[in-house]
Amino acid sequence: MTTQGRVGRVQVYTGEGKGKTTAGVGLCVRAAGAGLRVLFLQFVKGGRRSSELDMLERIGVEVVRPARAWTGLLSGGPTEEDYRSVAEAWGVARAAITGGEYDVIVLDEINVALAYDLLEIDPVLAALDSRPLHVEVVFTGRGAPEGLAQVADLITEMVPRKHYYDAGVNARLGIEF
Repeated sequence: MTTQGRVGRVQVYTGEGKGKTTAGVGLCVRAAGAGLRVLFLQFVKGGRRSSELDMLERIGVEVVRPARAWTGLLSGGPTEEDYRSVAEAWGVARAAITGGEYDVIVLDEINVALAYDLLEIDPVLAALDSRPLHVEVVFTGRGAPEGLAQVADLITEMVPRKHYYDAGVNARLGIEF
């Protein structure tokens, strides 16, 4: 499929509710189905590998996941592994955004890396500004910064109204991971 003449946008999926990564995964499936070249890059998501990553790879989406361990952000603050994995992920992301090899790039949980100052916003904005015209970039994660909101073409905020975790239900294979 040709990408000539197609204008890539900046999409942001943020908020406290469930579904941000799922929205990014769904967009990857749709884009791959249309013959687009897709990269799904995870920031600060280490530990157990989620089930959707295998399927994305099966349909031709490149999946990059530098984090090896669970993030420390939920239990006391960033770890050295968080800094290392975010730096590695950003190196891949910057090259992908500016290089033009991909049509759709999903930066899963990058908003969290930005919110916790594991990554500065200025280099991200500079990469977006210098990307080829056809490159669509999707940002997911809680805490999307205002600087990103200013350049985004689409922002969806997930708002929780009710969640079964509050009733003690644990994460389930194939549903949450």
